Amino acid sequence: MQDSFFIKTFGCQQNFADSQRIASYYLGRGYKAAQSIKVASEIVINTCMVKQSAEDRVTGLVKNIVKQSALRARGSLSESRDSLSRRLSRRPKIVITGCMVGMAVRDESGKYLRALRKRMPEVDEFLPLEEVGFDYPALRNDVIHAWVPISNGCNNFCTFCVVPFTRGREISRPFAKVVEEISELAKAGCKEITLLGQNVNSYGADFVKNSKQGYKLPSGRMVLPVMVKHLGRYRIPTLFPYLLEEVCKIEEIEVVKFISSNPWDFSEELIDVIAKNPKIDRNLHLAVQSGDNEILKKMNRWYTNDEYLDLINRIRSKIPQAEISTDIIVGFPGETQTQFKNTVSLANEINFAYAYVSKYSARPNTAATKGLEDNVPYVEKERRFKILDELINHKGKPRSAVH
Repeated sequence: MQDSFFIKTFGCQQNFADSQRIASYYLGRGYKAAQSIKVASEIVINTCMVKQSAEDRVTGLVKNIVKQSALRARGSLSESRDSLSRRLSRRPKIVITGCMVGMAVRDESGKYLRALRKRMPEVDEFLPLEEVGFDYPALRNDVIHAWVPISNGCNNFCTFCVVPFTRGREISRPFAKVVEEISELAKAGCKEITLLGQNVNSYGADFVKNSKQGYKLPSGRMVLPVMVKHLGRYRIPTLFPYLLEEVCKIEEIEVVKFISSNPWDFSEELIDVIAKNPKIDRNLHLAVQSGDNEILKKMNRWYTNDEYLDLINRIRSKIPQAEISTDIIVGFPGETQTQFKNTVSLANEINFAYAYVSKYSARPNTAATKGLEDNVPYVEKERRFKILDELINHKGKPRSAVH
């Protein structure tokens, strides 16, 4: 009987894009795709670590797979002991991949991998995404829309974020490979693409190390990288505005989206490219995380409340149809009531289209976990979450007062 696989994905769009490549990886090894988790001979769990609850869901799923497999394997009362033993031993192979394995791979002490094995002894294999790579084309079921990763990893080390430890340093995919993939998707009938990266704005920074180094686009055109102001100096060279322009030239592609962007390197050139290309979606996601300058500094976010507001105003002045969405963390270590009110005030002033509001969760190896006390009670985090969620995401309902 041919081996079959089923992939369960937790987390962000990048994880779902990774799962599409994992599917091709398994098909290339002779497996077939199972219709459900119940009939697969191998179950791959693509994991997320953005919150502790995400890890807990993975652990719970592993335990449940083993439990359900045992229940299905028991068979009839008349079954022989040897037959029962053979069927019990045929539970599906469980493979863990994604961010949890990325953390284990990058932890040279081996402590995190040992903790994973202790927590989930039922897991048969921990598969690093690096073993899959980009050699396997994404297996996409949606013909009209496609997620296209343009980079992986992050260099920013926000103090609350585990991504640099799960995905490593930022690595950009070759410019020509990205354009080629999107061109092939367009020929196959794709109309809408979303460019993915932990920080798409800095795409290509690893190709060009300084502003004087030119870069040859696939079209043959030589360009100088766009320099983005960072910590008071223009020192992040990026090719992202050029990549957007090239993608917009592909006639069959009607809508171009991208996530995620950081406010501190959203260049004026990028705003101009979006403004002059109607194909580019007018919903721009810019994670603010907090509206308080002291909390932003503790988060290692490289902008102030006023600088974020200035960016939004510049975007809206050139792109009047722009809708701004965001991410906000409530209950960051040490966040006072006054500091939370500053975030509420910012949300009122900007009028976000929507927001992913989350309650702070300590993450392994991050600077916040190592150096700051998680001292905002969960009940208070929940209260603040509800206030912002109602304020931003439920505008048609009465808004809660901030007490």
